Amino acid sequence: MGGMSDPLGPDASVDAASSVDGTVGPPTGAELSARIATCDTVIGGTFADSVGQPSDVSICGLPMAMFWKADMDIDCDGKTTAECNLMTDPSYDDQTAATDSTGMPLDAANLPYVVVPGVGSRFDYHTAGLSLGSVIAVIYGDRVEYGVFGDIGPQAIIGEASYKMAQLLGIDPDPSTGGIGDGVSYIAFVGAVVDPIEDHDRAVMIGIEHARMLLATP
Repeated sequence: MGGMSDPLGPDASVDAASSVDGTVGPPTGAELSARIATCDTVIGGTFADSVGQPSDVSICGLPMAMFWKADMDIDCDGKTTAECNLMTDPSYDDQTAATDSTGMPLDAANLPYVVVPGVGSRFDYHTAGLSLGSVIAVIYGDRVEYGVFGDIGPQAIIGEASYKMAQLLGIDPDPSTGGIGDGVSYIAFVGAVVDPIEDHDRAVMIGIEHARMLLATP
């Protein structure tokens, strides 16, 4: 796959409070929101937030990244837990597109991940430079959380993340009644892949470094 290689390397250690250019602290929600205030380059076609909604969400290109602004529906698929099961989620599926290092489905209740549209005429995440495990920053208000591309959704729908991602952002994570209708931004970084995919601490470290690089790029 093309794109930027992981600047950290598999055995690197990163101090999340500093960076190579001397910046202190991770990028804020306001800084990242300002960076994605305009969409200069559209990748592919448009998407709907949900079934029956207008297709008015675009994926926008950035240097070594892409972003979209949408709602957040709750994905509770994967490992069966007290939070995610057929009783709590009528649409529950015990599988996810990605699997963890033991070959098991991801744990939506405990791993922050994002759902990316499936390959179709609108968008091909392979061609765009993403893969399962790619790091994605999610912004809601002044909060920023980092997760991974962990599941694949419908080709025409965008704006979905795991129970844990919603919970971290202060969004109601209930798979039946939770989520939020708008105001969520997603920044997916090209060449920033977490292995093993369930290593959330590493996803945060890689995400912060790529977010800093994005802010430093005109």
